This record gives sequence, structure tokens and C-alpha cells, in this order.
Amino acid sequence: MASKSKILVIGATGYIGKHIALASAREGHSTFALVRAAAAADQPLAKAKLLQDFQAAGVTLLDGDLYDRASLVSAIKQVDVVISAVGQSQLKDQTKIIDAIKDSGAHIKRFLPSEFTLDVDRSNAVEPAKSAFALKVQIRRAVEASGIPYTYVSSNGFAGQWLPTLGQAGVTGLPTDKVVILGDGNVKVVFVDEDDIGTYTVKAVDDPRTLNKVLYLRPPNNILSHNELVSVWEKKVGKTFERVYVSEEEALKKIQESSDPLNLIYAILHSVSIKGDETNFEIEPSFGVEASELYPDVKYTSVDEYLNRFL
Repeated sequence: MASKSKILVIGATGYIGKHIALASAREGHSTFALVRAAAAADQPLAKAKLLQDFQAAGVTLLDGDLYDRASLVSAIKQVDVVISAVGQSQLKDQTKIIDAIKDSGAHIKRFLPSEFTLDVDRSNAVEPAKSAFALKVQIRRAVEASGIPYTYVSSNGFAGQWLPTLGQAGVTGLPTDKVVILGDGNVKVVFVDEDDIGTYTVKAVDDPRTLNKVLYLRPPNNILSHNELVSVWEKKVGKTFERVYVSEEEALKKIQESSDPLNLIYAILHSVSIKGDETNFEIEPSFGVEASELYPDVKYTSVDEYLNRFL
């Protein structure tokens, strides 16, 4: 057995980055997290607790910053694989990681830029989601032009962001009487637990089958239409909810009339729930592979199991 790659996670204290860093340690990789000295000062208790969790799991904290070239190069020299999980505001600055990889002299076996959404090369998104996805497209092209080996992770919907509201935008909890559904509610959508996203991402880093490919996360039990999702919840709670359907024309109007960040959320929902951008194409071996097929040993959390948390 070849030894497992050493992994650097940039953006490890972020929403999805923490799941990736902990999965990396759990999967037996020497794991490093690039952490700004001020990270714990952002949200003192939550960040400090997270950094303690990292250390307890065996993650090595490296003092550094995406914008501090010396620390970035130094960190990259210690690893074989670089995973970026930076947030939206830093997406375009991932060119700094690409440059640091090239200049470090390190033999980086794989770079995974910050994706963790639908496949941005196959999106029909309208603004403002169109521009947000375009930044990820630009980074893809920069990675390919650099010649650095890569994997793009198309994780589709974060269960923790969509399931607590049954896929509704602009609400704070589960429905009590009615559910608002964009489109006819029959388009298939994918929901994936964040811990599973971390696990599948880390599984891919040493896998030759994912080299220079898109890794799609489409666990079979987690591909549901909005109508099916509502029905699962209705069965659990023994109640029927009124379903309010929003036409595409009305959805586009909501996007235009909503302020940030609700307009972005509506635009993503339009892309996913009306245009079907997560599931409206077949995964061809020429460009992609599906995670649950590659790693059938991973016991992922189904949507049905996830919803039990809210009972």
C-alpha cells in the first residue's frame, strides 16, 4: 500500500473546510491547516473550540495566510495535496495558491480548488449566482492552464443549509402549515451531509480515477424532488402541508426584487430547482466520476436519516 498523502487545507475554519480537515485526519492523512493568527479572534469561542478540535484530531495548525506568500509557500512545501475551501470573497485569490504551488518546487500530486457546489461548467444560473459561479470557472481554467493535477468536487446541496427549511428560501425553520416550492417541484435535487462531503473529498485525493476529473456527489438515497422531500417530512410528522408553487417568471422576479444575500439564494434555487442544474446531465467518464459508486464503503447519511434530527 502506498503511503497516504499529506494534506494541506486552506480555509479549514470555514463552513465546509472544517469537515474536510477533520475527515482528512480521520482517514489517516497527515493533515495541516493554514490558520491566520487572528482566526480565533473572529468568533472567539467557536473558533477557539474548532482549533482545539483540530488539534485533538491530530491536525497540525500552521500559522499563515492566503495573502502571506512566504507562509503559503512554506506550508505547501510540507504536503503532497492542497485542498482549498476558501469562501466566496476569496475565490478569485486562489490564483495565489496556484502561483505558490508552482513556485514552491514541491511535487504537489493534487490540487482541489474551492468548489463544493453544482458543476459550474454546466450551470444555467442567472445573476447574481452566474457571477459567483463564473469565479469558480475562472479558477478551473487557471488550474488547467498551470498543469497542476486537479480534482473538482461537485458536492451539490449542503444538507445543513437546505434541509432545516425543507429547501425554502428566506425562512428560518421547518414549515408549520405551508411549503413554498420553486417550479413544479418535480426536478431532482441532491442533498449531501457536510461530514460526508468531507469524507468523499478526502477519499478522492489519492485516487487515480479522480485525477483531472470532476467528482460528483450524488448519493442515490439523497436525490429527491422538492415534492418528494416534502412528502418524506409529511410522513414523519403525520401532517399534510399546503404546497405553494412559484412559477419561473415569479422566481425571476423574486431574484430581482430581493436584496443580498436572499437574491443569491433565490438564484441558486432557480438554477437547481427549476433548471435542474444538479441532475440534468449524465456523468460521462471523459469528464467525471460519481463518489458513491467509487466508494460504496462510505456509509453516507440519507436525507431520511438527516430529517430525523428535527423530530
